[in-house]
Amino acid sequence: MTRFGEFLARRHINKSSLSKRTGLTTQRLNDLSLKSNARPMAFEVYLVAKAIEADLNEIHLFLFGDLELIDTAKEKSTDSK
Repeated sequence: MTRFGEFLARRHINKSSLSKRTGLTTQRLNDLSLKSNARPMAFEVYLVAKAIEADLNEIHLFLFGDLELIDTAKEKSTDSK
């Protein structure tokens, strides 16, 4: 299960009713929930947040909170050696 799927499961969200409210197909919601190579698009995350009355920032932090920038200072110091 993906982070998107975990988010929906924790909130006990029914994908069929979510599909009707957002216009996203149940197949797309299943892909986002189960396939590790499926990436949610910004408009999909936005629609889901509106449909379940969740804070958009909360969803973003849950889905993408583990992302970090590359430390370019380290790269420059190893390149100059």
